[in-house]
Amino acid sequence: SEMETRIKENDMYALSKIGKDSVYSYFVTDKVFGWFIASATLVIQFVLLVFFINASEANLQNDSTDIQFTWQCPRDTDACINRTDLTKFGWAIYYVLMIAFLSKDMINGSKLIYHSAKITHSFKSRIRYFFGGTCLCLITLFALYVSTVYNHAIATSNTEIIVNSVIV
Repeated sequence: SEMETRIKENDMYALSKIGKDSVYSYFVTDKVFGWFIASATLVIQFVLLVFFINASEANLQNDSTDIQFTWQCPRDTDACINRTDLTKFGWAIYYVLMIAFLSKDMINGSKLIYHSAKITHSFKSRIRYFFGGTCLCLITLFALYVSTVYNHAIATSNTEIIVNSVIV
């Protein structure tokens, strides 16, 4: 029927926005196993990002911190020297790379949230689209936050921040 065709078209549109090759595409389906896989992936990604947050905390009693201390204070002088080679240009390149890597997920997640507001969808479909888009946007923003915090803690040069922006 025409209604079933419209629902299939809407589902295909939703899948194209979240990415057919993305594990988060399971959130826009009604398959329980798919939701389990997508939820497990979301939790694992979140937990891994939390490891980076914990490693970048300034706890001087903890030897497992990744923080790089760049200030050196020689004993024979009152002045300390900052030994970092990280400049504003390095941070600018970092933000350009982060926008390039993460903007697609933010845009597609936002489109999916917008798509969930269409009244032509069933209530269950609207909830699935909204949840999938929200998860995609939130994990993307969290990855940006974690990467920024971690780079503030460990990057000491422009090349390090560029490498770190790709890794985290």
